[in-house]
Amino acid sequence: MEGIILLIFSAALVGCILSDTSILVALTAGLILFFFYGLKKGHSLREMLRFSSDGLRTTRNILITLALVGVLTALWRLSGTIPFIVYHAAQFCHPSVILLASFLLCCLISVLMGTSFGSAATIGVICMTIANSMGIPPIYSGGAILAGVYFGDRCSPISTSALLVATLTGTDIFKNIAAMIKTAAIPFLATAVIYYALGLQLGTDTDTPAAPAVFALFFNLHWLTLLPALLVLLLALFRIEVKHIMLCSIAAAAVIALTVQHMSIQEIFYAAVFGFHPDAPDLAALLRGGGILSMVRVLSIICISSCYAGIFSGTGFLTNSQRHITRLSRHITPFGGILVTSILTGLISCNQTLAIILTRQLCQDAEPDAGRMAIHLENTAVVVTPLIPWSIACSVVLAVISAPSAAVLLACYLYLIPLWNYAVEWHKHSRRHSLASPDVD
Repeated sequence: MEGIILLIFSAALVGCILSDTSILVALTAGLILFFFYGLKKGHSLREMLRFSSDGLRTTRNILITLALVGVLTALWRLSGTIPFIVYHAAQFCHPSVILLASFLLCCLISVLMGTSFGSAATIGVICMTIANSMGIPPIYSGGAILAGVYFGDRCSPISTSALLVATLTGTDIFKNIAAMIKTAAIPFLATAVIYYALGLQLGTDTDTPAAPAVFALFFNLHWLTLLPALLVLLLALFRIEVKHIMLCSIAAAAVIALTVQHMSIQEIFYAAVFGFHPDAPDLAALLRGGGILSMVRVLSIICISSCYAGIFSGTGFLTNSQRHITRLSRHITPFGGILVTSILTGLISCNQTLAIILTRQLCQDAEPDAGRMAIHLENTAVVVTPLIPWSIACSVVLAVISAPSAAVLLACYLYLIPLWNYAVEWHKHSRRHSLASPDVD
């Protein structure tokens, strides 16, 4: 029965993708299927509702944080924080380094914003515009941007993915970030070298376009506008709770919008709820977005996905799959088992949140250590899902920056992280095996 239900659920997901229907339709259908599965297995209606609510409670913190992310990204636009960063960073772009610059700029903004979609909609659009004007093929620039906007998903203190992983595993997000930086250092440097080498081959003598100069026409690009972003970095160093960091940054952005940009209180509240939507078409094309309402779809996906987790745990839906994965992990290392599982869950779920939740649930016996599980999830499920062309994590970003699906082939950082870490884990596994089984003459 479990296999049949998963096939129906997978068919619903594929149908939504092919018909360009909201993925929420398939997720809702899946919730109904899994709910009736529990009833069929003898669980009462009350039990099934309790399983669902138990799963939902595990993500309460992430739901609150997501709402704050919506407010933060809107007010960073309104206050001039993002325009300031983009305007000054764009001055250093040259055709020969545009791929490397795009990757690094997207990494920076994704760490500050903690959201891949928000990063793609701001610095990603700017980088793509500049690259297009220089004659750089979109497959290259799209790959660099896709890799960069997901850099912060792993190691930003306000990343919803990082927060979700920390919540599910019961680990400290700042300890996770330190480990993530360590495990991604070599892939990051290798990616930078690859994009630099590609840029030298693709670069032209075309001048850098003046698209970011639009910001100078509509904003007072005073250095104070950088304060909300600096607060995030500074307070994160002191390991202040993420929600408090965001509230401080939101307050600073609101004050700057009021005093430096001369926005009204009504405009600030409107942007916080509905997002920043300037009247000027040129500015809107580059900067619109944010707000609590922009997070409604993501909030809905997380709510439904967390209900899945509660139902799977309460009904034992994934018990058989867990046993197979545990056996597989003994042969290819726990990291290898988690990597294979994350690919499968990403292919089926089509969204990063559910892939993380399902991978953790399926692999909890293969890797019982919470700290290692958190890092393995960050190095697999978080970065694998954006490489699946039909997943929300990939398709939304590429659509926002107008890049072809083939751009995933050049999102080098997202490939190198799991490959490098698997190589490291396999080397450790081989050494332990050789030490445990010495040759006998």
